Amino acid sequence: MKIFDKWDPEEVEIEDMSIKGYFNLRPRLVMHTGGKHARQQFKKSEQHIVERLINKTMRKECNTGKKQKAYQIVEKAFDQIHRRTKENPLTVLARALSNAGPREEVVRLKYGGITVPKAVDTAPQRRIDIALMFITLGAYRASFKSRRSAASCLADEITAAAGGDVRSFAINRKDSMERVAKAAR
Repeated sequence: MKIFDKWDPEEVEIEDMSIKGYFNLRPRLVMHTGGKHARQQFKKSEQHIVERLINKTMRKECNTGKKQKAYQIVEKAFDQIHRRTKENPLTVLARALSNAGPREEVVRLKYGGITVPKAVDTAPQRRIDIALMFITLGAYRASFKSRRSAASCLADEITAAAGGDVRSFAINRKDSMERVAKAAR
């Protein structure tokens, strides 16, 4: 089954082995599971990655709860990605999530009355969650009070993150998280 009846998930190669098990591309008839993944802790990795992107897209103010609107935004963004890069948008999304997910982050430990930051490795599932959040938040901020559509901003953010471009909001946030973690080692 093709995603949006256009792109085949079988031809997608995920280069980052750490997120491969959490990047679900198994075919689904619809991109709406109705929250079935929320009943158990690690079930969201069984949810299709495009559906997770759609759900993250509808988290901010004007899109809250509007799944059809978010679905159309992601579909138009994938069309624009395909037009720009001439490759499968799912492959570009896989690269973007691999590049935008932080490998290290900081936790705060308390010793007596003192709080000490400590750098820890980020779990693969959390890497994907954070990368999806950064990409959609960057697209939202770029389209807010702007003439550009949300779909074109999402397409720009995904392609910039896939290329590792420093102008990408997701890449900047990932770099700042890793910089703080490096200082806390």
